[in-house]
Amino acid sequence: MDYVNHTWTQEFILSGFTTTGALRPLAFLGVLCTYLLTLTGNLFIIILVHADSGLSTPMYFFISVLSFLDLWYVSTTVPTLLQTLLHGCSQISSVMCFFQLYVFHSLGMTECYLLGVMALDRYLAICCPLRYHALMSRQVQLWLAGVTWVIGFSAALVPASLTATLPFCFKKVTHYFCDLAPLMQLSCVDTSWHSHIYIVVIGIINTCNLILILGFYGAILKAVLKLPSAASRAKAFSTCSSHMTVVTLFFGSAFIVYVGPPEIRAEGRDKLIALVYTLFTPFFNPIIYTLRNKEIKEAVGRVFQRIRTKWKRS
Repeated sequence: MDYVNHTWTQEFILSGFTTTGALRPLAFLGVLCTYLLTLTGNLFIIILVHADSGLSTPMYFFISVLSFLDLWYVSTTVPTLLQTLLHGCSQISSVMCFFQLYVFHSLGMTECYLLGVMALDRYLAICCPLRYHALMSRQVQLWLAGVTWVIGFSAALVPASLTATLPFCFKKVTHYFCDLAPLMQLSCVDTSWHSHIYIVVIGIINTCNLILILGFYGAILKAVLKLPSAASRAKAFSTCSSHMTVVTLFFGSAFIVYVGPPEIRAEGRDKLIALVYTLFTPFFNPIIYTLRNKEIKEAVGRVFQRIRTKWKRS
């Protein structure tokens, strides 16, 4: 690391992954293809939900909101990942670095709350079917979606602002984007109390949302087991399995990096684990929600049928 004589640095250097030779262009092409497929898949879900009236339900509305969030979430970190894979160590201005840090954590916390809202939606649909549409009206859907964004972007102000005010004596960030732990390692002062604050803020938010989600699904499981037929139980479980898969991927990897043992960060494994929730989770979300979803497949058929009909008339 390069020592800097002043406590304010105009730029940082992202080290990224140490790839050399033929592996570097292969890694670049792999990440680029995954990124483009992620954008395509999430855009496809957003357009499909808004184009087909059969998907005008609260569940698919929240799935489209999640897809919209993932578009921005993956676009926050992947461009700098691609840059480091293509050019090696890459410079980033301090302003852009702290902006990336804030937006990344804002979107991450927003997704935490949104996954909790989606669990609430499934709980109301299965446990309160007669009052479901009254409780989850269009106005309530918009309000819940908006609240997740407001709370997420407000909560991220704490770790981002505390990190931005630190004095930095080094500027080489051992990551492919500006994150909390790699930036704190560059500070001239002891950051142990900052780490405790981050763990409290991020850990409490993640833990509370996860407990809430598990509570909802515990109640769902109890209600589903009381259903009379195996077919009705299978149908109820199928509407929840996709969401639980997404929750496991997102929360599992995030907990390991931000609340896990320091040895993970010291050995650089956090960069690999971070790929799960920064790249692969947004990539798999559209696949998880569409691959085994009969309603999505039927909606695709209806949309393409309308397109063919209009094409023949023209």
